[in-house]
Amino acid sequence: MHYLQLMVEDEAMETLANLESFVRSADHGSFSEAARRLAITPAAVSRNVAMLERNLGVRLFHRSTRRLTLTEAGEAFRQAISGSLSDIQAAIAGVARAGGAPSGVLKVSMAPTLGTMHILPLLPAFIARYPAIRPEWHFENRQVDIIAEGYDVAIGGGFELSPGVVARNLAPAHIIAVASPAYLAGRSLPANPADLAHLDGIVMRSLQSGRVRHWIMRDAAGEQIPVQLKEAFVFNDPAAMRQSALLGLGVALLVVADVINDLESGALIRLVPKWYADAGAISIYFASRTLLPGKTRAFVDCVSEAFKLGRLAERFAGSLG
Repeated sequence: MHYLQLMVEDEAMETLANLESFVRSADHGSFSEAARRLAITPAAVSRNVAMLERNLGVRLFHRSTRRLTLTEAGEAFRQAISGSLSDIQAAIAGVARAGGAPSGVLKVSMAPTLGTMHILPLLPAFIARYPAIRPEWHFENRQVDIIAEGYDVAIGGGFELSPGVVARNLAPAHIIAVASPAYLAGRSLPANPADLAHLDGIVMRSLQSGRVRHWIMRDAAGEQIPVQLKEAFVFNDPAAMRQSALLGLGVALLVVADVINDLESGALIRLVPKWYADAGAISIYFASRTLLPGKTRAFVDCVSEAFKLGRLAERFAGSLG
């Protein structure tokens, strides 16, 4: 039975390799470019496509020294499978994992501070449990295209849900005002968000719009007050804003998740503690496949469970004061 299972897995992976080589070659009109994208040799891509043509009994490409073009049958085949290739990959991954533990490269994108503070500490136990998974984690302040860029998972906030992507909320993304004890020494504490305008502001310029981000803070009663921080320091990275606040340069408006450890240690102090701005939710994003790869499901479950056990949704809620 085990030998038969290995034969099925080998045939499935061979079929997937052939299909991937075909789709990449069709997309780029070149075996060489397809090979570069797949990290294999052009000869291997050509061999995979030839094997697919032999199995199908049709010619998929017109080949010349200058250009690779699809035949009529090739174009029809491409249209038939292109939208389902991810499902084919997931199905083959499902077959492969039926006889073993989750495995493969786990490509994840996450916000740098959130990732290093709250996700990275989960890695030792996760790898101990799933040693066949190889993490490839990207710490970046941008919204990645999960499907187009080949990510298994993204963690952060504010992602637009493109077709084929789902989100599982982990915790609120609440923005609060913080400053260091050294900066606040000798200064009057603000009574409400409007008073923050009298202090030195550490503000963020959006990577997307190029504008300085402004917030409207609210309290539990629903009252709202716009915050007009003095633009004393302008950065494009929340980690730099946090570090500047720790250095005593001024007041920063940051998500609770990024400064929770500093608040609990006393390195930073929360100002106007009954007020916060709502930036949505911190979520974990992944492709909505019927057969989710074992590595992806294991990681999503691991992160979700860690947030639940650590009561992070409650700890990250700026609305609780």
